[in-house]
Amino acid sequence: MAEHNAQTRRRFLIAGAAASAMTWASGDFVVGQQLAPTPECKDGDEATPRQTEGPFFKPSSPLRADLREPGMQGRIVELSGLVLTRACRPVAGALVDLWHADAQGNYDMRGNRCRGHQFTDAEGRYRFTTIMPALYSGRARHFHVKVQAPRQSVLTTQLYFPDEPLNNRDSLFNRALLMRVAEAGGGLAARFDFVLDLR
Repeated sequence: MAEHNAQTRRRFLIAGAAASAMTWASGDFVVGQQLAPTPECKDGDEATPRQTEGPFFKPSSPLRADLREPGMQGRIVELSGLVLTRACRPVAGALVDLWHADAQGNYDMRGNRCRGHQFTDAEGRYRFTTIMPALYSGRARHFHVKVQAPRQSVLTTQLYFPDEPLNNRDSLFNRALLMRVAEAGGGLAARFDFVLDLR
């Protein structure tokens, strides 16, 4: 059983790396990578803060970089970044699992709209194409994410959009979890670099 799980993970890693390799040339990704790092990693950086998972997590999201589905409305967001250790070393093969509300503020609990995961490439890079989530009662606009280096514990957290009026009224909001965001071809390019509590 352990050998089967290892083979399955290897297949996921290969597929994830291949899918990632196909997307690095996109213009929006280049814009995202030109955004300032979040944070600018220095040796001994603090790990990315943890936040609550919330009530809408579903396990076994699909392995994919594009979380949109046919007919889905919403402003496109290209989210990219790095997964690093506290010593600023890239983490290859890290799981990055993203989920969020749709353009109406709803979470899909039956299907996988606005849900998906990938594995970082050899340089620790990840990238998703999705839409901007709508606001819903009591919360600022946000993405949910889980990040896990191979054979390590899971970091569960949330990412926030800058200059949102509800940020300061959301009791969960943490400035350290703000993405860098820029206009890009009618949509948005966003960047966030995760720092795991690893040396």
